[in-house]
Amino acid sequence: MRFFNTAGPIVPEKHYHVPIADRINIDKILELIGQNKYFILHAPRQSGKTTSLLTLMKILNDSGKYKCLYVNVESAQVTRENVVETNKAIIEMLERMEKIYLKESIFEKNSKKALEKSEFTALANILTYWSLESELPTILFIDEIDSLVGDSLISVLRQLRSGYTSRPCAFPQSLILCGIRDVKDYRIYSSKEKEVITGGSCFNVNAKSLSLGNFTRAEVEYLYNQHTKETGQKFSNEVIEYAWQLTNGQPWLANALAYEACFEITEGKNRENTITKEIISIAKENLIKARVTHLDQLVDKLKEERVRRVISPILEGASFHEIPQDDLQYVVDLGLVKVENGKAKISNLIYQEVIPRELTYITQISLAAYFEPQWYVNEDGSLDIIKLIESFQEFFRENSESWVERFQYKESGPQLLLQAFLQRIVNGGGRIFREYGLGRMRTDLLIEWKDNKKYVLELKILHKSLEHTRSQGISQTIEYMDKTATKIGHLLIFDRRENRSWDDKIFKEERIVEGKKVVIWGM
Repeated sequence: MRFFNTAGPIVPEKHYHVPIADRINIDKILELIGQNKYFILHAPRQSGKTTSLLTLMKILNDSGKYKCLYVNVESAQVTRENVVETNKAIIEMLERMEKIYLKESIFEKNSKKALEKSEFTALANILTYWSLESELPTILFIDEIDSLVGDSLISVLRQLRSGYTSRPCAFPQSLILCGIRDVKDYRIYSSKEKEVITGGSCFNVNAKSLSLGNFTRAEVEYLYNQHTKETGQKFSNEVIEYAWQLTNGQPWLANALAYEACFEITEGKNRENTITKEIISIAKENLIKARVTHLDQLVDKLKEERVRRVISPILEGASFHEIPQDDLQYVVDLGLVKVENGKAKISNLIYQEVIPRELTYITQISLAAYFEPQWYVNEDGSLDIIKLIESFQEFFRENSESWVERFQYKESGPQLLLQAFLQRIVNGGGRIFREYGLGRMRTDLLIEWKDNKKYVLELKILHKSLEHTRSQGISQTIEYMDKTATKIGHLLIFDRRENRSWDDKIFKEERIVEGKKVVIWGM
């Protein structure tokens, strides 16, 4: 029986999958190869890049027109900026891949000669020997090219560029470099030259940059329907739309969510049971709590300063123009952020939940000494939202300065501290839904409690004046209340002005607008 794949390239006989031909323009790639072009394929991690390259390699080799080889150079990352050792590591991988995929040993036969000729240009040398001895034009796919660093990456790119004029007789006719980012966007620091070298300058023979996108909604449905056809297990009508909303079609997330629901959760493992929205929701929570590899890699990226410069303003709803363009493009390439209709926001709902939870993980644990969830639950099991916000307001007044300083993302510290507090209280009794993005000038939180009651919290940093922020915030709170079908909303205004006393910052008032009640909290 096949299953949803969450590790490594797709094996059609074992995995449900969306055919690569539906995701990339194979005809265009074959056209570029026929024109002897060097080009780029880039996409976020675990999007299907390796599967695409392996599929293309098989197509080309089966055509009988080319000799195509795939190689992953990630193992050379450990050599860091040692150019000679990087060349040796890549040549060893070429030898191995040639034996596996082509059943030949041209690289092994020529490796010693290539290294003796020049250790610093050994990669270019051995590619020349390979092409000269091949009866067919050679094609090379290099995966994880951006795992290399510094002078090693610069050297590899320059060696590949140096053989460009010798193709197709004495160098690969066509070349695909594959990684997370477009090579032209690389900013590589050379220890030898003591300056930053751009990828475009050391690999200026790139003719085209192709990207591999997320699944469409139809492709998510197609993927899940394969499971139904093979097992008879159905997904309820709202599941496909819900899975699409949670993942935005990110291939690994779409597969992992379904695998968890159908192969790990006890209720889902029974093929007679329909996979419901509730089971998918449990699956989502399990993935987040397990800190699975994909999400753990995402969290690790949050430590990078250039990622912080983008994510922090998104969390606080700051202006778009404050974001450096190179940083924004970098985070988009990583798959963390998407830009739609001129607005930047977190790529999908799962990432939206993972990011603040991980950024506040230690804080959540630390808050256990200050608050117990049961303090805010009424005898009938309902949530006492007023008591909850009052407690946070008091805690924020007494402790915010020291606690906000603990965050790496200090600019969005007030919002993160509140979310850590809420996550601590809500865990086990409800869920938090988040909406934020550049230019929104606010963060929307929706608490959905176990009794199906909903609580709207609108978070705003005070800008210009209290009157302006209050007026704008009330309108935004009403808008979010309409969207979530609630009649009471809470607007929290964080006043970060240093010249204001806490007596001036802390307040509570109520407004009735359009028949809806808005409680305004000063922080």
